[in-house]
Amino acid sequence: MVQHRREPFRRLRELAQIHLGEQVRIVVYLVRWVVLGSVSGVLAGLASALFLVTLDWATDTRLSNPWLLYLLPVAGLAVGCVYRYLGGRSAGGNELIIEEIHEPTEWIPRRMAPLVYAGSVVTQLFGGSAGREGTAIQMSGSLTDGFSRLVHLDRNDRRMMLIAAIAGGFGAVFGVPIAGCVFALEVQAVGRMRYDALVPALAASLVGDLVVRGVGVTHAPLPQIGAVDLTPLLIGKFVLAGLIFGLTSILFIEATHAIKHVLGRTVRWSPARLFVGGLAVILLVAVVGNRDYLGLSIPLLTASLAGGAGVVGAAFLWKLLFTAVTLGSGFPGGEVTPLFVMGATLGVTLARLLGVPVPLMAAVGFVAVFAAAANTPLACTIMGIELFGSGPAVLFAVACVVAYIFSSHRGIYGSQRVDTSKGPPGMLAGLGPSALTLHHLLQRRAAPPEDQ
Repeated sequence: MVQHRREPFRRLRELAQIHLGEQVRIVVYLVRWVVLGSVSGVLAGLASALFLVTLDWATDTRLSNPWLLYLLPVAGLAVGCVYRYLGGRSAGGNELIIEEIHEPTEWIPRRMAPLVYAGSVVTQLFGGSAGREGTAIQMSGSLTDGFSRLVHLDRNDRRMMLIAAIAGGFGAVFGVPIAGCVFALEVQAVGRMRYDALVPALAASLVGDLVVRGVGVTHAPLPQIGAVDLTPLLIGKFVLAGLIFGLTSILFIEATHAIKHVLGRTVRWSPARLFVGGLAVILLVAVVGNRDYLGLSIPLLTASLAGGAGVVGAAFLWKLLFTAVTLGSGFPGGEVTPLFVMGATLGVTLARLLGVPVPLMAAVGFVAVFAAAANTPLACTIMGIELFGSGPAVLFAVACVVAYIFSSHRGIYGSQRVDTSKGPPGMLAGLGPSALTLHHLLQRRAAPPEDQ
């Protein structure tokens, strides 16, 4: 009888022991990955802070010395030679990092960090139109993988650390820690997020942003947008705008690939492609008659978000062309800041046509074109809220999702895997295993009909 009465207590003790054991293992796991993610965040934050300070110097120097633009072809030739003869696998850039997350095979080259840092500064100093995120992610990825090599992490842990590196680099360089985390989880595959790396990604992004702020590097404040009175008509206008934002991302992606393809076929020696690209940028400046589209084009972005004064209707097309020529010819740098500028300036044009407030449409375009080009609608919706406030949250989501759908199976990161079709289930049927990545899909579209 006594034994029978003690049975429930015995079972409770066993259950408590089981639960306690589970919680201890979870705590150990959590602490381990918070520490490892934080290490990646520190590396990303320090590298991003140095890069942001150097970018400001490069931009100020170029603006004070307009003649530097005419050295862009020579600077490009020098950068091209360094990458050709010293870069090795470093030229793979962001795509190499995503590939290593999918299938870890070789360490990210340690030389990638200094090469992309120096190359991107040269691009900005002499007037190339490129961005910041590519450099920040590559520096973070190279440094983080170097740490993983030092402490002998295994393949799976190394994969998690590379995801953390993307989060740390993105969150630190743009000051968006939550979006940085989600971007790293979302960017690897179209239509799928990886939650296994949630803890290190969040730790890296938060720490990276804190490090940048802690060393005194600040991000330029963006205008905050208040509450928006949602109506069916207004939402319909932003659905239409989202469609146009998505198609614009396709235009940028295809233009960049076309320039790469043409130069690859006509200019066999790769450093010479950067020389040709530098000449083309100088020619474009002569055609446009101003230098608004060189470098990051931050003044153009600021004007768009402030109401669009002085922003011409075709500004987004000019920024698209300048950037496609710069990146398509091989200059180091990222696509994201130019995509921000394209989206914001296109937003100015659409706001005038659709009769909506210019700052609102410019802010939505800022994130939506990038959402379409990077296939990261959730991260970009969150980015919009972090940068501009929660007032237009619904419009950020609507435009980012619609733009993402209408960019189809294209993107600026060719090593992204296609996990889920954006359209009907049979949209990708018949393409077989060769359609695993966006790069394979691009090759499929470019192949003659008889080869498909």
